[in-house]
Amino acid sequence: MKIKHNKKRNTAFVYEALIREATVAVLRSEHEKKDKVISIIRKHFQNGSVLKTDLECYRSLYENQNVDQATSEKIIKESRLQKRLIDESALFKQQTALIHDINKEISSSVFDNFVPSYKTLATIDQIFSTKISPKNQVILESEIITRMTSEKQESNLKVPIDNITYKTFVTKFNNKYDNELLDEQKNLLTYYIASFSDNALALKSFLNEEIGRLKTKLVAAKKAEEIKADKEMLRKTEEVIAKLQSFSKEGLTENVLLTVLKTQTLVEEIYNGNHD
Repeated sequence: MKIKHNKKRNTAFVYEALIREATVAVLRSEHEKKDKVISIIRKHFQNGSVLKTDLECYRSLYENQNVDQATSEKIIKESRLQKRLIDESALFKQQTALIHDINKEISSSVFDNFVPSYKTLATIDQIFSTKISPKNQVILESEIITRMTSEKQESNLKVPIDNITYKTFVTKFNNKYDNELLDEQKNLLTYYIASFSDNALALKSFLNEEIGRLKTKLVAAKKAEEIKADKEMLRKTEEVIAKLQSFSKEGLTENVLLTVLKTQTLVEEIYNGNHD
């Protein structure tokens, strides 16, 4: 017997739908809506909360890929155990409060958002159910194991961004700065879009590495005859290096993001561009 899936009570689906809502708000520059969504996420999914614990049970199954079968089976077993330890009445109460806040502060249309991993989340929801038959339990677990043992297709980001959404963001950037994005700029923007889902942890990590790479490139570029011979170009290069170094004391801002994007273009031009 197929169990009806109530997506509003699927903690992982609601979380991903909220992330999608925030992403769209960022792309449309709807700052007030973005802030409301992030506020709801932080309120209901804070560490130690029932919803956060429930979400982690789902995440263990849909975010883990490229692991061996034995490990996959252990993860499923442990996730089911942790799920059973959650107080169902407390979870239901917290889910109800979350649904209420979404309907009141944002819109019920959040639950209609397209979530690429919806089918997987519905399967996991059935795996966690106590009403499923042993046969169906094995079949569904087999589906999840197949997914977990497959190789990751692209990035480790927690936010699935479809092509239309991503292209919209890229187009806006291209229209504003009148140039095509470099691969490293695309990566930076992708982390930026995803940053509100993990308190910008992944973005900060990427930025630290990227800023280090850019500084190394610029320091090396100062030794080039073309730059040494041009006092103005040398001065500007040194200014950019100093600016990058100052970011270690500055919080994560859009100004930092923009400066890094421009520096990426500068480094590309120095090493591979035309200097007419």
